[in-house]
Parts: sequence; C-alpha cells; structure tokens
Amino acid sequence: MLKISLVLFSLIITLSFFGCNAKPGSKNVFELDNGWKFKEGDNLNYAKPEYDDSEWKEINVGNRWENQGYDKLDGFAWYRIKIVIPSSLKNNAEQKDSLIFNFGKINDFDQFFFNGELIGANSEKVKPGTKVTDSYKNLDHSAWNVDRRYSIPSDNNLIKWDKENVIAIRVFDLGLSGGLYSGELSLSMPQLNDYLEININKNNFNITGKMFGKTILISNRSGAYKIVGNLEIKIENNIDETEIFKDKFSFFLAPEEKKEIKFRFNKTNESTTIQYKLAFDDNSKIQITEGVPYILTPPVKAEPQINGALIYGERPGKPFLYRIAATGKRPMSYKADNLPKDLYLDGKTGIIKGKVKNTGKYDVTLTVENEFGVDTKLLEIVIGDKLSLTPPMGWNSWNCWGLSVSQEKIYDAAKAFVDKGLADHGWTYINIDDGWEIFGESDEPKRSPNGEILTNKKFPDMKKLGNDIHALGLKFGIYSSPGTLTCGGYTASYKHEYQDARTFAKWGIDYLKYDLCSYRKLMNDQNSVKELISPYQLMNKALRSIDRDIVYYICEYGNGKVWEWGESVGGNLWRTTGDIWDDWDRMYEIGFGQVESAKYAGPGHWNDPDMLVIGWIGWGPNLHQTKLTPDEQYTHVSLWSLLSAPLLLGNDLTKLDDFTLNLITNDEIIAINQDKLGKQATPIIKKEGIEVWKKELSDRNIAIGIFNVSKDNKSYKLDLKKLGLHKAVTLRDVWRQENLGEFSEFNTKIPSHGVRLLKILLN
Repeated sequence: MLKISLVLFSLIITLSFFGCNAKPGSKNVFELDNGWKFKEGDNLNYAKPEYDDSEWKEINVGNRWENQGYDKLDGFAWYRIKIVIPSSLKNNAEQKDSLIFNFGKINDFDQFFFNGELIGANSEKVKPGTKVTDSYKNLDHSAWNVDRRYSIPSDNNLIKWDKENVIAIRVFDLGLSGGLYSGELSLSMPQLNDYLEININKNNFNITGKMFGKTILISNRSGAYKIVGNLEIKIENNIDETEIFKDKFSFFLAPEEKKEIKFRFNKTNESTTIQYKLAFDDNSKIQITEGVPYILTPPVKAEPQINGALIYGERPGKPFLYRIAATGKRPMSYKADNLPKDLYLDGKTGIIKGKVKNTGKYDVTLTVENEFGVDTKLLEIVIGDKLSLTPPMGWNSWNCWGLSVSQEKIYDAAKAFVDKGLADHGWTYINIDDGWEIFGESDEPKRSPNGEILTNKKFPDMKKLGNDIHALGLKFGIYSSPGTLTCGGYTASYKHEYQDARTFAKWGIDYLKYDLCSYRKLMNDQNSVKELISPYQLMNKALRSIDRDIVYYICEYGNGKVWEWGESVGGNLWRTTGDIWDDWDRMYEIGFGQVESAKYAGPGHWNDPDMLVIGWIGWGPNLHQTKLTPDEQYTHVSLWSLLSAPLLLGNDLTKLDDFTLNLITNDEIIAINQDKLGKQATPIIKKEGIEVWKKELSDRNIAIGIFNVSKDNKSYKLDLKKLGLHKAVTLRDVWRQENLGEFSEFNTKIPSHGVRLLKILLN
C-alpha cells in the first residue's frame, strides 16, 4: 500500500512522497545540513539544552559516520545542533499549525530530543513525558531505511521562536553503517498538500477480462482546512509511447473527508507507467508514478517438463534428499534409472531419499509422465566433497517476518512451495532467520542443563518442523551467529559451536546462515581477514564433524573480501554486501556492484548479493508490496540469475499474485541461474545508462542482459561484434521464451530501470 501524507503529530512509517514542497533555502524551509556536533558513547545528559558540548567534534550529516573517522564505532553515539528558529518560518507559512523536523534516514535506531524533551523514536511519535529507555534499540522497531519526519504543534511552548533551540539525536548502531546517513535535513512548515493522503493501492489492480481497474482513495487528514484541487491520470506504454488512458478528476475535500476515484484501462503486456498529477488551489503540486504489472512468462503447459538443477552434490554416507522438479498436469509418475545403490525414488511424489556410500559421479535418467506425454532429462549425482553445485534456491523468513517469525509461518511457507507449484520449478530451501532462539535479555534459560540451545515458544518442536519440511521433499535451513547474541539479540553459538552443530543435525537442518553480528564486539578490527576467518573456520570444523551435510552460508557482509577466502573455510555461499531493501538505488548498488567477486563464484561456492525483494515484504509483521516497479523487478530477477546468485525469496508466500509468480516460475530464467558451469556474469558494455552483462553457459550458448539503468526510456542497438560474434546468430527472448530470429545487430527499446534478457544460441 503506497501512501502520500503527513500525519501531523505522528510518524510516517510507510513509503511517502511529498510533492513540490518548498526547497531548502526557501521561506518555508530552514536548512539543518551544517553545524552538527558528534560524541561517541551514551549519556542522557547529552539531551539537555544546557549541556556543554564545546569539546564535541563537528560531523557531516548525510554520510555514515564510518566514512568520517569512526570506522570501528558500533553502539551509541549522539548528534547535537543549536539553532535559532526564525519566527518568519511560521509567519510566512499559509498553514501555521505544525513545525516539521526532517532528519533523513538514520541507521539503525534513533531517539529525537528537542530542547530536552523526547519527541519520537524510530520514526514514531512518543507521548509527552515518556520515560527514556533503551528498548527502542530492538530490531522489532527497526526503521533504518525510512526517512525520519517528526512534528510538533507550532504553538508548543518547547519551541523558542527567534531564540536558541537544541536538537539532540541519540543513535544506536548495530554494526556496519551508522548515523544520519542520507537525505536533506531541515525544519519546515506544512503546505496544504501535506494534509492530503492519497492511497493508490500500489500494485493492486482489479482484472476483468482484458481490463485493469483501479480504485484510489484520497483523504483530507486536516481537521481545519479544506482541500480543493484536481487529479490528472495519464497512462502510457513505455515501449511505443502510445497513450493508453487519460482523464482528469476534480475534488473538494472538507476537513477529514474521504473520496474514492475509480478508473479502468486496457490490460497491457509491455512496460506501462501511470502518472498521477495533483494540483491544489495554493499552487502546490504532487506527482507520483506507478508501474503496471505485466506478465511475460508463458503459462505452464499440461505436458510434463523436468525443471530445476540437473546436477546435485552430496557427501558419502550422508542423508540424501532430492525432489524432482517437474511441471505438468497431475497426476504424474516419476522414474529414475541408474540410481546409486541405497537411493530410493517415490514414484508418486518424485522424492529421492537414502544414502550413497561410495564417491563418484552417477548419471541418472529421470522420466516424468502424465496423460499428455513424457519428458526425460539426465541428472548428474556427484558424491564427493562439494555441496551446492548450483546456487541455492529457496525462501528465508527475514525480509518478510523479521523477528515475528514462528513455526507456523515457516511451515506455511513450505506448504506454499508445494501448493503454489514453486517446488515444481526447483525451489527447495525453507530457511528460518533470526528470532527462533531465546531472547538474550529475558530471564528464561537460554540452554538446557547440558548446554543444548533452546527455542522460544514460537517454535515448540523444531525436529517435527524439520520432518514435516523433509516430507514435502524440501530442505530446512536455520540461522545463528558466532557471537554471544544474534543481530536481533537472541542466543547465539559462541563457545557452543560443536554442540549447536550436533543439535542442528538432530533437528534435520540442511542449511546454516552464520551471521557475524555480535562477534564484531570480540574483534579488534572488523575488516581483519585473520579475525574474520577464525569463527567461520571453527563452525566449519563443527559442521564437518556431524553425520549430516549442512550447506554453510557465511554472512559477514563482504567486510574482508570474503569471496577471496570463503571457500577455504568451507563456505558454500557468502554475503558480498550489506542488507538489501526494496529501493532501486540500493538494488542497483548491490546487484551491479558484483564485478570484483565474479571470478570467485562457481560450483559449491557462490557470491550472495542478498535476497530477492519482490512480492509482499516488510521485515515483519506489517507487510507491503515491494517498492520496486515491475520493470525494476524484472531487472532484479534477471540480474540475480545472470550473477549465478543464490535465489532466496523473502516475501509472504501465502500472498503470491500472478505477477510475482511470473517472476519466479520462468524455467528458462531459472535454468540460466542453475547452469552447471556456474560462471558469474560480468559487464562488457557500460555506456550512457546502458549496461550489457554476459554469462557463458554450459551448453556453449551465451546469456545476455541489456539493462537500462537510467531514468529515461531508451532505444539501444547492440552490435554483436562487440561480443566477439562476427556472423548472424539466433537470439531468444528468455522471458517470453520465444526465438526472435537471426541478428548481427539487435535494436530494442528498454524502459527506465528495465531489461531485455536474451540467449544467444550458438549450439
């Protein structure tokens, strides 16, 4: 749900746009970009106006403190600024009721004090007189990627007009980036459009036949002002630039009045943008754009088709579990010829289980059959010392549920893999992230008398959960940290590595995400390779000592160039970056920044640029549709596939819509990611907003992504000679799964932040 509003005297925690408000330097805005002072550590006296901060150091805002000489600082720090707020700011404003504080984004947690009074925390308004505690620095309250926008009534006695005022911000950083790191800081008075909330129900459309329908709700949040204006809606095809729809609606909203605006337009199968332009009587304006979902993946056929990874690795004597991924109308039967000894296939479910004692490579012929036909593929089973011969595909609870995760939600995700057909396309892992353990600050025992780690009440039976997930032919993942606590403040594995590995094996764990988190406090230098290697080497030894294979995910955010040493300590995949979120700039920074690590990717050892932020996400428990446009989501999935990146969903699988399913069930896209050569794509062209990335495939064909990373729709001509191809070749549109013909030059138009994903057929 996309909202545009200023909820005065409270905080805005949803994605918000404020259109055409006064710019810094205008009479309606007082800039706060300069004059800030900074102090490491924590002391509540720092909030008091009379506190002497003369020895504090100056600091720039809009830039993390690690870039300003505080690279080892985690935990508490304070920002202060003294300002004279001119009464002209209020006197020149048409709406005089509120003073708004804009602080940009703050990593990770903040408490905002004005003239000694606590006003808000983590983008939320607090009640006057609220006791100041440390409870705000809990991941349940995280708002690290949300602009802080607080307000107080302009007649509040706290405000000293034309006199000195003190703003103090208490920040707590969990690690990595810290501080007031993004955005323009200012004081401002509201404009009329700040009281208008427009809910465009982003990504939600009513589909009837060949028509899309949309209902917009506009609301006047003011209790005193009327709002008069008009809304112009224009819909345009980004490829041929034709106008699909245009209309204008006038509105008059009395205080606290709401109004619905409905419109319908022809469904499209190409990139399309809706522009909403609101104009008000006071000459202020708001403009919003929204992409229209369009589906490129062809429908699943009734005929059987074997999908997913066709090479699989396991160690000798360890439990073996492989589900044959196959689409087609049910019922369907499965066969597997030349299975290694002691492996068994359930012919009704396609699940292969057992143990293989001897090392070696086994070529197994898979056959699936239904009333419409038969499909046969060759599966390579490699029994040796490598796991994850293709990038893991699955789901992780963090980007959806955060710390509100529960056993029920995990099993719901596993059931959705089967019920929604994701398992038929090769999706395999169901992974619990943080929040299953006992909270570190609670009085509950964290471990049993013999030291075994305990689960919280939301996870009453971890072994049963593992058995239930395995019964579906899926794999079961879990999360821990080498530190004393996890990122969320829950029990971790420090000094219990071998015991936890045995417990994980008892529960049937197949995948461990091992997150650096609080171990950083035990390090002298967070970027020291030697110090980073030590805890991951220890857990690897613990995992190798148990009677079960566990895929090992090293999560240390790329601090010490983990791609250079991750494989040497047993890692099967490793995070190359900090966390991703559903923002184009962040996704671009992470996804298109995977060049240095490319040569270190391959079967059994993968670079991970973090999870896919598509569908309904929210970091728990309040979810929203991803803020990436449909074009950006096509780019996101295409790039991750070209990168041979682990494909880990982070969305609510019980709320899958047709568009999101189209993104994650295209078997030709998945095949590029799961190609057994395991070569990571690299850029071969970067020019004028176009990036062309190339990935060599095991069948000697080539996958090419042509990305438009600019803000404008672009026409582009790809000269195939630049790829070393000196004769015409057949190009295939991978998303649409259709051959386009023979080309020596390829002309295309790509929408802003969109992609053309092609396969060059050479073989």
